[in-house]
Amino acid sequence: MVGIDRRVLFQLATSQRFERVVKRVPGGEAAAWRAASRYVAGLSRSDAVDAVARLTEQGHAVSVDLFGERIVDPGAADRVLEAYLELIDALPPPPADVWLSVDLSHLALVTDPSRTAERLAEIARGLPAGRRVQVGAEEAAHTDAVLACVLDVAGRGMAERVGATVQANLVRSPADADELAAAGVHVRLVKGAYVETTGIHAFGEPTDVALLRLAFRLAERGVPWSLATHDARLREAVLLGHGPVAVEQLLGVRPDALDDLHARGVPTRVYVPYGAEWFRYWLRRVAESRGA
Repeated sequence: MVGIDRRVLFQLATSQRFERVVKRVPGGEAAAWRAASRYVAGLSRSDAVDAVARLTEQGHAVSVDLFGERIVDPGAADRVLEAYLELIDALPPPPADVWLSVDLSHLALVTDPSRTAERLAEIARGLPAGRRVQVGAEEAAHTDAVLACVLDVAGRGMAERVGATVQANLVRSPADADELAAAGVHVRLVKGAYVETTGIHAFGEPTDVALLRLAFRLAERGVPWSLATHDARLREAVLLGHGPVAVEQLLGVRPDALDDLHARGVPTRVYVPYGAEWFRYWLRRVAESRGA
């Protein structure tokens, strides 16, 4: 992957055709898995549960995600729902601090938004008290539909069981953060992982400034929130300005920083993904490492 542009990598990360080509090359899938495995708990639910046990023993909270996105078949989405309900039963009980994470396109958001909200509500309803399902950010074109589903579930009296992701690089995000705060929904603040063409702050300083402004906005409104970034400068600026805000990181990315935060008394949460759909997730991690 050396020398490939970040934008091209993001395009490849959404290409099923590219994934098939790589996996058909002799040794291609094995080589890709060797590179990807540091970011992935494994292929099975039991692999994820083992990773959860290791991380919680180290004092970190976790958020577990079954890989998948872009589902259009309602039947397939219902099977994903069942897999999440089975995952809930397999995870260690409270007081272990274990949340779930899901991208709503994995629950057929694009083709069936009303049923997607029902599926999300079923997951939230199945959680033990004190746990949440964090809804991931997706392309900006889906932001309205994602927020509508989250707010729908929150409006059913389950605001304390759901969370949403706000992307600092989107110009619209301050208004979205206000709406989520008013609903009492936990906000996970990120820079933004998708390559967009309109309605965005430029990558780099403009997005960094937007993130710091959003952090102040969330703190000012008293909404429960966390910061999800591996950018040490931004992280330390937020911690200095707002105290021990919870910091979220991805499995396998700068674990030394995670341990340092925990030793300093900063609440930490690790995103723990698992499942067969690991290839395109790995490409996104490679793309993000390319910077601007």
